[in-house]
Amino acid sequence: MNQDIEASPSPKKQFSNVTVCSRFRPLNSKERKDHGGQVCVCRIDDETFVFKDEKEEESTFSFDKVFYEDSLQADVYEFIALPIVRDAVNGVNGTIITYGQTGAGKTYSMEGPNVLESDDMKKGLLPRVVDGLFEHLASAGDSIKYKITLSMVEIYMEKVRDLFDLSKDNLVIKQNKDHEMLVSGVTEIHLSDTGEALQNLHAGIQNRAVGETQMNLASSRSHCAYIFTVQPVSTRDRGRTGKLVLVDLAGSEKVEKTGAEGKLLEEAKTINKSLSALGNVINALTCSSSKSNHIPYRDSKLTRLLQDALGGNSRTALICCCSPSTSNSSETFSTLRFGTRAKHIKTSPTAKRIIDEETGARWNALDVPAKEESGERTLAEVKLIPTVKPIDHASDAPKKDDHHGRILAKLRERLDDEDVNLLEELLILEGMLFDPSAEGVRIP
Repeated sequence: MNQDIEASPSPKKQFSNVTVCSRFRPLNSKERKDHGGQVCVCRIDDETFVFKDEKEEESTFSFDKVFYEDSLQADVYEFIALPIVRDAVNGVNGTIITYGQTGAGKTYSMEGPNVLESDDMKKGLLPRVVDGLFEHLASAGDSIKYKITLSMVEIYMEKVRDLFDLSKDNLVIKQNKDHEMLVSGVTEIHLSDTGEALQNLHAGIQNRAVGETQMNLASSRSHCAYIFTVQPVSTRDRGRTGKLVLVDLAGSEKVEKTGAEGKLLEEAKTINKSLSALGNVINALTCSSSKSNHIPYRDSKLTRLLQDALGGNSRTALICCCSPSTSNSSETFSTLRFGTRAKHIKTSPTAKRIIDEETGARWNALDVPAKEESGERTLAEVKLIPTVKPIDHASDAPKKDDHHGRILAKLRERLDDEDVNLLEELLILEGMLFDPSAEGVRIP
């Protein structure tokens, strides 16, 4: 390979704020009957509104977007999810989270009436995301072939359960060497088309833990994560794998309103504790002095799962689902305050590096041990195999060989921390080490 390559430090991270939107569902029949249809929200525009609490005190809130009672499911998808779907196809991780009190419309926003809903007006984020993924992949034509997989887990009573295999009821959340969170041993289903994807989603959702409360006849008793991976199968684009995670959080609850007892009460306590841990993580991330502080991701399974969504390389969006009724103004105010804090979180969404065909061909020759927890192979576990003849120490370029060798040694030292960014440089430089005619390399 006779081209000039300049080995330089990894580029500085580009940070992006979490996108935060609020969504108000319409008043339900109970709110209309018991409270005369009174609302606690006064619309100003599509980004700002005035909130009025029980004491008639007013507060103004602003978000990236406000979806009022008359908003459409398609509006939510196009503003929040569509850009993240596009990024996932191009190798940028994305996360969409629904948050709010029980009965505020989180699951409706995520699924619609159900994921198999045929009425396009009612479809939630999940079926629209599936449609969007396959549409974008189809638009690539035959130039790039992709593989899409789906995993589904719920966090119930602080245990991670595989919704495609209920025998896996206590899975472990780990961080791989790319600093991305993964659920060890989770089932991954290959998706070939939209119909198959929706059928699998529907099957997994049927396994979620739900219960009836005074606030919600089918209240989710767990946090649920839908994990899509989009991976090109061609050698050239293997570095572009994108992960798209949609998280439907269980609702925060006031026991006096839900009437929870026994098992439901224990579930409510666990839900509220994990949501409190999520709030603590957000407070730590947005505190002005948090740069030197510990971020308590390990305080709950939920915050551990969301670690790269909140403080990693994911493009993240949060939907704060609210009731507009004055009867729920206290809970709505808490949700809005949560969203306001989350607006200040910064992540560093970055596309994985694309490698050229020659580098990819050498990648295929690498000896990579099987990854213990998931069977996947990580870049940091690569053991390079020379594919060109060894250096002839009798050649007339020993100084150049030493120079290239020092560069390669230095890059290897940095590999543990920067393996993804440096893989291509290592492959190229190893080739130069065995090709004394190469020019233009300098120590980073």
